[in-house]
Amino acid sequence: MSRATRLAAFRPLRQRDFALVWFSALVSNVGTWMQTVAVGVLIVDLTGQAGWTGLVAAVAFLPIGLLSPVGGAMADRVDRRRWLLATTVGETACAAGLALLTWSGHATAPAITGLVLLGGCMAALGLPAFQAVLPDLVPREDLLAASSLSLAQYNLGRVVGPALAGVVLAVGSYSLAFALNAFSFGAVIVALAFVRLPPPAPDRQDVSLWGRIVAGARGAAAEPGCRLAIIGIAVTALLLSPFIALVPAVALKLFHNAKTGTSVLITAQGVGAVVGALVLASLAARYGRRRLLVADLALLPVVVIAYAVSPTLAVATVAILVLGAAYIGVLSGLGTVVQLRAPAELRARILSLYMVALGVVYPLGAVIQGFLGDRLGLRTVTAGAAVIFLAIVLTVRAVRPGLAAAFDDPVAEDVVLAPPPSPVSPGGGM
Repeated sequence: MSRATRLAAFRPLRQRDFALVWFSALVSNVGTWMQTVAVGVLIVDLTGQAGWTGLVAAVAFLPIGLLSPVGGAMADRVDRRRWLLATTVGETACAAGLALLTWSGHATAPAITGLVLLGGCMAALGLPAFQAVLPDLVPREDLLAASSLSLAQYNLGRVVGPALAGVVLAVGSYSLAFALNAFSFGAVIVALAFVRLPPPAPDRQDVSLWGRIVAGARGAAAEPGCRLAIIGIAVTALLLSPFIALVPAVALKLFHNAKTGTSVLITAQGVGAVVGALVLASLAARYGRRRLLVADLALLPVVVIAYAVSPTLAVATVAILVLGAAYIGVLSGLGTVVQLRAPAELRARILSLYMVALGVVYPLGAVIQGFLGDRLGLRTVTAGAAVIFLAIVLTVRAVRPGLAAAFDDPVAEDVVLAPPPSPVSPGGGM
């Protein structure tokens, strides 16, 4: 493997604007994870009830599934940089509100939950715009690496943020943790102030917000790669993604080590995700983006099965480390397909539907598999769902062998594969 191929994962950081956004997002993500941990501990202190803890976690996540289409429609209609600035300022205000409530001694469970919900809404409205600007920050050939680096910084924040929260809560206070998160959003605001983006794509649709959402759904359905990627992430979220939510149950019921086991497994998954994200672009440069994605789709259920049948915590830790890397490969690969193939004027809306598929189906799958796991056994349910997923992948591969070509970039692949001097075929790249 050449040196250029090995360093492909870091090539997007040569782009000034991407580097600004990436590093600022890392700072903000560390702050967000620190706040997430602090909120959970605070709610337990205030109520002593697990039900409130679960409710706060739900209201932080649910807006992604419900409001992403609205955020996508707005991001395709207005200046995306300004929209990101507005939603980031909203998140900053919510974090500052949490700090003020706890500092003044007026924190209550309903008030904390309300601010967390409002912050989740701001994040859900801004996320499609953030995803949609990535293709404007890097060359097309570096988009997979840029997507992988974005996932790497998310998982790095998931490792660093909770650890930092423990330190801040030990030597400081809840209000300090929330204030630090509010300041962390400042990094994003400063970065966006210096980022240069192309003007918004021409808006040819003088329709209502709902009409724009419907147009995005029609665009996703009409584009083969986008359609396949959204279906793929929905099936993944239903059958495979629940392993993330069930980690505490696995640690308790299978290895009888709830606290340490949960921490070890979550950390191992995060480390695997970071490593996987960093090597993904190099592997794609060597073997091809489509081939790597198809391989990850086949590998992921196999690793889930290995994790499900692990006899000890040590074996499960190794399995979930590999699982974290394979899972990032699927998420980043499918997300990159949407970013590359979605029309510029519909990109944010189609990306929002991708996030809805993940954000709505994943909690549903976690509830179903958790319910069945209590009755049939976690090993049986987790491994069984993975077997079903693998059977779907192999069946589709056998019945529709050419379907995976929809994962290709329709422009770049056609240019490379079309035999000169013939004109590029509209359906080329197969």
